[in-house]
Amino acid sequence: MRYSYFLLVLILYLAIIISNSLLIGAIYLDRQFHKPMYFFVCNLCVNGLYGSMGLFPCLLVNILSDTHEISLSVCMLQTYCLHTYGICEFATLAVMAYDRYVSICNPLQYHRIMSSSTVIALISFVWLFSACHITVSIYLTSQVPLCEVHLQKLYCDNFALVKLACNDITLNNVLELISLVFAIVPQVSLIIYSYVRILKISLRLSGGSQVRAINTCTPHIMCLANFSISATFEALQSRFDMSKLPHTFRITASVYFLISAPLLNPIIYGMRSEAIRKIILKILHIGKGANVHPELMKKHTLT
Repeated sequence: MRYSYFLLVLILYLAIIISNSLLIGAIYLDRQFHKPMYFFVCNLCVNGLYGSMGLFPCLLVNILSDTHEISLSVCMLQTYCLHTYGICEFATLAVMAYDRYVSICNPLQYHRIMSSSTVIALISFVWLFSACHITVSIYLTSQVPLCEVHLQKLYCDNFALVKLACNDITLNNVLELISLVFAIVPQVSLIIYSYVRILKISLRLSGGSQVRAINTCTPHIMCLANFSISATFEALQSRFDMSKLPHTFRITASVYFLISAPLLNPIIYGMRSEAIRKIILKILHIGKGANVHPELMKKHTLT
């Protein structure tokens, strides 16, 4: 069955690469999408590609391997990559909730508040926060001697490594809980605040305006719910004994946490917009003589 699993995982990986790359290309080529919300969507796509790169290559190698081994250094690198991916994903979704709040509740001030410099600063902060946040925990884990060598997962994460330690891991557990609080509480607070304000404003609007406000927030809510539910289950599974659940379900759920967002985000944002769908179709049919987007045509003419 290993070749069937390998083919399935490879198809998923290629689907993530192609879908996210197409959405980034479509947003880049059409100036009507050069808006804060779509820049944040691009950031989700880039983060999805980054997180997938941390998971799939090692997973594909291990599927074909007879030993299913990974070196400690590569395991630590994968841990760092996947943790920063998760933090960056949730932080970006929190910033996008604030963007929707400003767009709906302060439409006349939107372009002043969400200026280009603000968007760049927010995206930079998301990546810096994600990169620095888990560094201390990863460093402490790397200094702990390990007495066990078997990970009961398909990938490395910090808590799974800590549970293999020989020494007392109380300090590691406390620091990881503190880091988890800092990774979740500010973002959850921003999301709740933004949607409470959106809800208050929406209740005062007319029927048509309410529908437009709901349609504006629907893609974000879908992406947020999908990631939050899968990430919450993975966090609970790491901390508590889930052995009563079927092994296949637990393995699938832990991988779903890392696969679902990169796979579904471009579909949710790309398929809902007819303009994005048209640009993607043009990109896919460039070699067949189809009409090329003006921005792309300029680049070819200049070349």
